[in-house]
Amino acid sequence: MPKDTHKYTNGEVTVVWKPNTCIHSTLCWKGLIEVFNPKERPWIKMDGAGTEKIIEQVRKCPSGALSYFLNDDQQAAADNPAKVVKESANVLKIEVSPNGPYFIRTECLIVHSDGREEIKAGTAALCRCGSSGNKPYCDGSHRKVGFEG
Repeated sequence: MPKDTHKYTNGEVTVVWKPNTCIHSTLCWKGLIEVFNPKERPWIKMDGAGTEKIIEQVRKCPSGALSYFLNDDQQAAADNPAKVVKESANVLKIEVSPNGPYFIRTECLIVHSDGREEIKAGTAALCRCGSSGNKPYCDGSHRKVGFEG
């Protein structure tokens, strides 16, 4: 896991935080301050709520900076990420946000141009304006460049 990635667990679920992917929407902490509190260190406290509430909140992250995996499923995903996604996905829904990114709000497998594979659980925000410094993901640059579409 890259050094800019942090993991927090309660034994059942592990939340993965990628700060360089965050677009600072504030949805995480405004929805579950008992777990996600940017004024505290560490800012994620997994004992602040139950597993289901944590998963529900992580799925609201628009950038994919927060994701999760169930600890029991971690080994299966590591062994064959493409199989896990194919078996769980029926229809892929992609939402186009006004003047912003594409949102994929389901588990998906992203294959990067260098062949690296990455599973995104919850929501992934993909750049639509072309200005992101973190392609293929949105980093909020659409606001800076005045993207409309």
